Amino acid sequence: MAVNEELEKLSSKELHDRAVKLAVRRGDLKYLWQLMERIPVAEVEAGNLGESQADIKYIGTLIDDYIHAGDGELAEQLRPYYLDYLVAHS
Repeated sequence: MAVNEELEKLSSKELHDRAVKLAVRRGDLKYLWQLMERIPVAEVEAGNLGESQADIKYIGTLIDDYIHAGDGELAEQLRPYYLDYLVAHS
């Protein structure tokens, strides 16, 4: 089974955890920063408009969202980003 097929079967939470763990292990600050930049857009796509506005205005809120970027609809919106990273570095 191809790596991509195996990853597709994982939940978005599992993809988040694996991608973040891999990025930390690789010292890939660029990926982690880009993830933080994607969170406000993913919040809007997940239907959390107020949350995205708070993310842009307050870094503390954004960091909290970063910690929870593997949860619920936010994780679903970021799923392709996690998959791309894991496939590229597997």
